[in-house]
This record gives sequence, structure tokens and C-alpha cells, in this order.
Amino acid sequence: MKIGLAQIDTTIGDFSGNAERIVERAHQAKALGAGLVVFPELTICGYPPKDLVEIKDFVDEQRAELERLAVRLKDGSAVLVGYVEASRTGRGIGRFNSAAWLEGGRIRTSARKCLLPNYDVFDEKRYFDPSSELCLVDHQGLKLGITICEDVWNDPSFWRSPRYEIDPIAELKGRGASWIVNLSASPYSVGKSRLREEMLRVAARRHGVGFLLANLVGGNDQLIFDGNSFAVGKSGEVLLRLQPFAEDLGVVDLTAAAPTKTVAPVLESIPEDEILDALTLGLRDYARKTGFKKAVVGISGGIDSALVAVIAARALGPDNVLGVAMPSRFTAAMSNEDSQRLARILRIAFEVIPIEPMVDAFRTALKCPVDPRGSTDENLQARVRGMILMAISNQRGHLVISTGNKSELAVGYCTLYGDMAGGLAVIGDLPKMWVLRLCRRINEKGEVIPARVLERPPSAELRDHQKDEDSLPPYEDLDRVLEKMVLEKKFGAKLLASESSRTLVEQVEQLLLRAEYKRQQAAPTLKVTGRAFGDGWRFPIAHRWNPSATKRS
Repeated sequence: MKIGLAQIDTTIGDFSGNAERIVERAHQAKALGAGLVVFPELTICGYPPKDLVEIKDFVDEQRAELERLAVRLKDGSAVLVGYVEASRTGRGIGRFNSAAWLEGGRIRTSARKCLLPNYDVFDEKRYFDPSSELCLVDHQGLKLGITICEDVWNDPSFWRSPRYEIDPIAELKGRGASWIVNLSASPYSVGKSRLREEMLRVAARRHGVGFLLANLVGGNDQLIFDGNSFAVGKSGEVLLRLQPFAEDLGVVDLTAAAPTKTVAPVLESIPEDEILDALTLGLRDYARKTGFKKAVVGISGGIDSALVAVIAARALGPDNVLGVAMPSRFTAAMSNEDSQRLARILRIAFEVIPIEPMVDAFRTALKCPVDPRGSTDENLQARVRGMILMAISNQRGHLVISTGNKSELAVGYCTLYGDMAGGLAVIGDLPKMWVLRLCRRINEKGEVIPARVLERPPSAELRDHQKDEDSLPPYEDLDRVLEKMVLEKKFGAKLLASESSRTLVEQVEQLLLRAEYKRQQAAPTLKVTGRAFGDGWRFPIAHRWNPSATKRS
């Protein structure tokens, strides 16, 4: 028997558009001999729909689309698609995250998600009821256990501390399942695709059961989905692996001894390339799904804006990107030169708009002379630049892409309504040292980003002879400590146990917690690490907890 895995890029609420993608891939899979085609989680409505599922019309409309889809596919292969199922019992929330088995023009059965994630970016207990029943389907002589995403993420032999009391894989195997099918919408973070695959290879060897996982691909707001769908045999061997960061279709013959398709192994991927592909896809989909065709980037001559400009040109095409340099009296000549050179190499449109006359007007109106010790004048410059970019957005319909990195956002080294202005923070989840790594990787095949941009000490250039390290620890130290705080949630004594400098720890803790009010007003950030600021980081703004006040030993 042949089964197809179809990873498609769905748009939330585009029921008919998502259905068209399903029909197209289902026909292609049938032509390849597939008797069943598996699609990602919540295929009909798109993932994650969030509070839209609390609106009855939304749920009813996607159910009607599902029923029309079943009729359209009546003469084709059987199809598994995800949808929001309204509960007929009326108990609990009244909705399930479900998978519909479409065959012969009707919904043959529905499988309901058992394990509902409620951590990091996930909030599914808010929207769905967990199912107490597992779904096993007999199809062409095979017993298929139907699961949805998190249902296969609780193997006690793989995880040191499983989150749930039940293991759906073990229970389905106990009921006679020979293959586990999984409709997935597993968000990307660096290394996640390798972890996902290894987890199910371990489970396959442990239980002697094969896995077929169809993962979502594409960007939806802050989340990026990497695809990388795959099939694993009962001995843990990879039978099929689909492309990363692109729509794809593959068919695996469950009776064949050899794979039916091979692509570059995910396990050998280069992290920098992986992140670049993820951010490119995230920006492209964000623009497309919000209706933007063109973008504008403030190019300063620094490394952050250079990387963002490269990603924007990759994602949208050079003809659809405008770079704007906004020099002041403090902007070095080399910054202007490097900005222009970058735009020329990328073949993007480029304009220069000096900000000094506008900043002088504010200085005069506010009776605010240049103060080399204060932040008022520095923030005025940043806010004038933000105002220019937003005016271009209003005037020309361009998406403003902000250029701040995760290190800056973490410690508040950014200006509200200034460099934080924009519709999307493309590198807002990239620490500064990762920004440097990606830029170096980009330049390996020839200079794209001017070499001086990578070599110069980082500077906001908001006053004479300014360097970031005047106000911040060296980025190597800052990023190391931030990773422990943000990803591992280590503060106070736990952090001091692994860091020799109490001064460094206390400084970064204070900066991180103090900047929360800024982060909650920031543009959405594309998530590429284990924890990004946004849905996966929920700290209060007003609080009095001070981890640095722990007793000194």
C-alpha cells in the first residue's frame, strides 16, 4: 500500500484556498498510486487559529468547507485532513482539534487530539477539549493509529520528564496498530527538525511500529513551520523525507524495502543556512498573507540592518525592497558608503534622507540641546527615523521591517517608536552573535555584506565615538547569560552557580526585567530559537521580584 504525505502552506481562515491546495495535492498523490494522503494539523482552517475558534461562524464555515471537500474528492484516494470539530455533547469547551478521514464522498471517521500542549507558544487547553479515545482505522489490510501532533511527543523512553500521564503511541500499539499516522503543525526552531525525527526513530525501534508524519510548512505571524515531513520504518529507518521550508509531496510504499524518494538529509544541515531559510520563508509568508508586496528597511551601515536587507531581498525579490539611509551628524562616512554599497550589491532601491534638519526642529521646539550624556537626543534621532519609515509605509504601501536583534530587545537597547517601529521584527529572535554568524555564512561564497560591516565594533551612532559596549557587556558575555535566562529560565542563585561574575549577572537581570514594557510594544518577532519574545514569553511589566536580591553566600 502507498501513502502520500502532503506538506502544504495553509492560511488561517482561507478555507477555500486551503481546500484548493488539498485537492491539488490529493490528485497528484493519487496519480502516484497513493491510497491515502495525509495532510497537516488543522488543514482546513490553518494553524494556529487562536481565538477565531471561539467564533461559531468560523467553526461552522470551515466545517461546511470540509463537507464540500469530501464530495470533491469522492472519486480519489482517501484523505486525512485536520479541522476544528464542534462537540455534539456540549460538555467542556465544546471543540476538538480533529482529523477527518475523507473517503467515498463523506467523512468516514474523525480522530481527536488527546494531548493538548499548554507551554511556550502553545495554548491549546484554552481552545479545545482533550479526547479520551484513540482512533484506529483498518485500511487495505493495515491498522493505522491516527494521531495529531503532540500525541506522539510523550514517549517516556525519550523524554526525561514526560508532560502527560498517557502515551498514545504505546496504547495504539497495544491495540494492534502497525503504523502511526500523525497530522502535525510543529513550529520551527533551530535543531527542531532533527529532534522530531530522532524522537520517532527511537519510538519506532522501541515499539516496532512505523510512523508517517505530515508537518505544516509556511509562516503564520510569529511562527514558522519547517515541513520536513517524513516516514520512519519499524526499525527506525527513514523511508521518506520531504523538503524543508517548501511545499512538497512524497509517496512511500509501506510494502517496499527501499525508500521511494530521497532528499538532502536534515541531520547534516548547516544551522546558519537553516535559519536563513526559515526567516526568508517567515517574512515572505507574513508579507503575502497580510497583503504587502513591497518592504522598506532602514539601512544604517550596521550589521543588523544589513542582514535584514539580505533576507528581505531573498524573501520578496530585490525589486520589491527599498533601503533607506537616514544619516545624522553622528553617522560615520564609512556607514554611508557601506549602506550604498550593500544596496548596490543586493540590487535593491536605495534612498538617502538626512535627518539632521528634522531633529534640529525637535531640539528647538523642545529646548533640548545635544547632550552627550543623556538619552533624549539619542531617542529623538531614532524616533525621527522611525517616523520617516512609517511615513513611507503610509505613502507607498510598503511593509516596514524593523532591524533590532534579540540581544537588544532583551536588554532594552532600542527605542520605542523609533528603531522598534515596524510591522515585523525579522531578526528579533536572533542574538547578536548569531547575527554575525549568519552574515559570515552569507559572505562565504562572495562578498554580499561589505566586509567593514562585519569588522567594525557595533555602534548605534547616536553620539560621537559611541560603541554598544559603552552601555552593555561584550555581546559574547551578554548572549551567553541571556540564553540561560530566556531559554532555561535561570535567574539569581541558579545562574550564579554557572557564571563567575555576579556583576554581569545582576546587570543583565536588571536590564532584562526592566525592558519588558518595551517588548510588549514591539513588532511581532519571527521565532527561530527555543524561546522567543512574544507568545512564548509572558512576563508581567509591573512586579517587584528582584532575583539579584538573593542572599549572598
